[in-house]
Amino acid sequence: MSKTIKVALAGAGAFGIKHLDGIKNIDGVEVVSLIGRDLEKTREVAGKYGIGHVTTNLADSLALAEVDAVILCTPTQMHADQSIQCLKAGKHVQVEIPLADTLKGADEVARLQKETGLVAMVGHTRRFNPSHQWVHNKVKAGEFNIQQMDVQTYFFRRTNMNALGQPRSWTDHLLWHHAAHTVDLFAYQAGSPIVQANAIQGPIHSVLGIAMDMSIQLKAANGAICTLSLSFNNDGPLGTFFRYIGDTGTYIARYDDLYNGKEEQIDVSQVAVSMNGIELQDREFFAAIREGREPNSSVAKVLPCYQVLHQLEQQLNAA
Repeated sequence: MSKTIKVALAGAGAFGIKHLDGIKNIDGVEVVSLIGRDLEKTREVAGKYGIGHVTTNLADSLALAEVDAVILCTPTQMHADQSIQCLKAGKHVQVEIPLADTLKGADEVARLQKETGLVAMVGHTRRFNPSHQWVHNKVKAGEFNIQQMDVQTYFFRRTNMNALGQPRSWTDHLLWHHAAHTVDLFAYQAGSPIVQANAIQGPIHSVLGIAMDMSIQLKAANGAICTLSLSFNNDGPLGTFFRYIGDTGTYIARYDDLYNGKEEQIDVSQVAVSMNGIELQDREFFAAIREGREPNSSVAKVLPCYQVLHQLEQQLNAA
């Protein structure tokens, strides 16, 4: 495919805007349609990015013959169904993490992707952050083997607000959204499938209906272990922080930045063409479409993560 890739983006909120900012830096790609819940707010965002078509209905954008691909930045509960809609319409699709909030939904998307042969990718951004890419390259080169990952995913989210501090129309989830990042990354970085997984959670929030605190333990087939702590109750530094403990060093990743165990920053500016993980994720999506290949973080490649999340959910429900 040598022509400009025409994209429809669903979700004009905080994460949709991050994708729009990343796509601005990618040649040969144009966002031609923007889908949002609030028509006026969506029009406002579209105006800032020069997007001509605005709608509140994904089907309207899928009906546009010029649209080659769709990026879904919509509520978690819609991801699987909307991915299926896109594939059935003959469009390549990148869906933000998580692929689904049930294993059944994830399996259905994987089955349809295989049937259609279209590019279907999930926004497992940690695979693309330069900090984690740097560690991955060390592992691939045989220079570093992970013995333990210690991960903290901390937010202060006692009310239903998004990353911009605006009210959300849906409820976020520690297991199916935030744990998905680490469950997938651990197996990816260790180069070994997860063979053991345990979870415990704190009380269910009386209004939000979700656990606000959770602890997860993972073990890979090669013996590497991971401890993940998650909270929506943390009134302090927000985000996810990864400590890689290995045989030849210790590394601490904070989004696109990387430090050694002595808190000395490591230059990762030459790892990729950008320091923006979302942009790099989008670049991979469009490159896979052009080259007719399976992308990193394809639905098929991340499906084992959702199998582990399903196992953990069953364990928590039985507790």
